[in-house]
Order: sequence, then structure tokens, then C-alpha cells
Amino acid sequence: MDSDSATPRRSQRIQKMASPTPISPSTANGSSSEKTVMTARRTPYLPTTVETILLSVYPIILCIGSLFALLDPSTRASPYNATTQSHQAATAPSYFAKKSNVFNTFFVKQGWAWVTFSYFFFLFTHPSTGPSLSPAITPRRLRGIFRYGIVTVWWIFVTQWFFGPAIIDRGFRLTGGQCELVDQAEKGNVDMDDARQLVTGMACKAVGGKWGGGHDISGHVFLLVLGSMFLFEEVLHVVLKSAKSSERTIYMADGAVKSADVEAPRDSTAETAGQWTLGAKVVLGVAGLSVYMLLMTAAYFHTWFEKFTGLLVAFSGIFVVYSLPRFVPALRGIIGMPGV
Repeated sequence: MDSDSATPRRSQRIQKMASPTPISPSTANGSSSEKTVMTARRTPYLPTTVETILLSVYPIILCIGSLFALLDPSTRASPYNATTQSHQAATAPSYFAKKSNVFNTFFVKQGWAWVTFSYFFFLFTHPSTGPSLSPAITPRRLRGIFRYGIVTVWWIFVTQWFFGPAIIDRGFRLTGGQCELVDQAEKGNVDMDDARQLVTGMACKAVGGKWGGGHDISGHVFLLVLGSMFLFEEVLHVVLKSAKSSERTIYMADGAVKSADVEAPRDSTAETAGQWTLGAKVVLGVAGLSVYMLLMTAAYFHTWFEKFTGLLVAFSGIFVVYSLPRFVPALRGIIGMPGV
């Protein structure tokens, strides 16, 4: 090959090496990078890591307790009263199998009072929500009160009142349940037709009757799951770095998916979010005891299906408070998200 023919080829190679790589418009304006981030970002429809753990723990606890009831010889040998959903006190296989045990009497039966006290103690003492030990109503505290209010209304609707009888009582009646006063009717003290008109379990018990014939959603399971998961959601997203709000994503008004941090105010309280204050410890103590009593309930009270429906009804209330705001900007502006 002669030198004259080689020179143009070398010149062409040098020009190719020196010429810059073409930059596409999408790369130049950063949209490609944004698309990559959006693809990697968790969809708002999926729970966070902490929420995934919680959603898994509760069914596991119910299964463990129910399996224990089937496999434990003393539990299987103890007579079980389907009407009261419990073992007879005289032959109860455990102290926790008695409805009169101190934890059931002073904690579970007063469960929402404990949830209320512990949550407001945390809300008005943790520095991430506002001035510690101050009654000042900050935006974060106000949104926390709204979330508590929604969960409390759901608790009232399910267990206390729902434009008449509570949802639990309505469900029992719709599945064929009624108040049974057989002993009293036989004595002529009450008319059975009148007794069957009683529409709440409390009214039935007040006249010495018993609910029978229908499906009874486990009020204990509902209360313990709803209360403890509410407390866990409110506190863990604040005090655990692994549960920081950046893991949660939301739909913006324009349809974009962004981190929940975009709506978090940039103030000094954000620096104190990870503090394990006394209020946070009290909340986790109440929630932890609730989880333990849930295990005792699963082992000694109610049927599989009654516990399962109690769990579903509790989860439905949690979904409204902690999932819907991720999709509905207007709702998010009112009740917010824990830690944001």
C-alpha cells in the first residue's frame, strides 16, 4: 500500500475519533434520567417495607395462635363454648384463656383508651411534630389528629354505633343471628318473639340473653389489629431511619409519581425525626402488648373465620387512612402522612 492512499484513511479515522458523540434531545434536557428514576421508584400501590412486615405479621400471629389451639392437648381437652367464643373458666387451659384475666379486663376491654392516651402523648411530646411538651397545634399535629379521628370513627362504626346497631351487630343479624333467651322464656319471664327483636349484643346481654345463630366478627381481633397497626404506622415512619418517608411515593395532581418527601416541610423538626423519645416508647409498649394479646386471642378465643373477618375489617380502616392519601392529593392535603 502506497503512502498516498494511506494518508486519507488515517485522516478519516482521526476525524471520527475527534468528533463528539451526538447528544439526543431527551438526554440533553434530562428527561431520560427522570424516566430512569421514575422506573426505579416504588409505585404508590405497593406498601413500604415496614407496612409489608406489619401486613404479614398479623396473619402469621393469628395462624400461630390458631394452630396452637389445635395442637395443644390441654386446649383441645378444655370445653369450648361457641356462644361466648371462649373456654369455660373452671377448665380454662391457661390464665389468658379466662375472660377475667387482668390484661383482658383492664387493657383489651379498655383498648381504645390506651391507644388514645399513648398516641396523644407521643403527638405532643415528640419534637418532630412540634414543640415538645407544648399544647401548640402545628400542621403536623393537626394532620395527626385527623388521622386519629378517622381511625376512631371506624372503631365506633364497627363496635359501637353505625346509624343504629354497630357493623358487628348488623353483620350478626344479617347472617341469621338473634338474641336467645331460652331459659328466661321457659320460666315465663320474657317472650321469645320480643327477645328476637333485640338488635345489639349489648342489649341482649343486658336482659340475660346470648347471641346465637349468626357470624360474630371478632371484636377483640379487630380492636387489637386496628389499634396497634395505627400506632406502629404513626411512630415507626418517624423514629426508624429505614422507614423514612422517602420510601413512600405519591401521585401528584398532574399524575406524576414522586417521593412523599416533596410535600414535607423543610423545617428544623425534620432533624429530630429519628429520636426515640419517651412518647415513642410508650406507644410501642402499648402496640407490643396489643400484639401479644392478639396472640392470646388467637389461641383461646373465637373461630378461624371470626378471627379472619376481624382482621379484614381492621385492615380496611387502615387502608383508608394510610393508602388512599397516596392516590388522592386532596385527601392527602387534609390528613397527610406520618413523618411528612
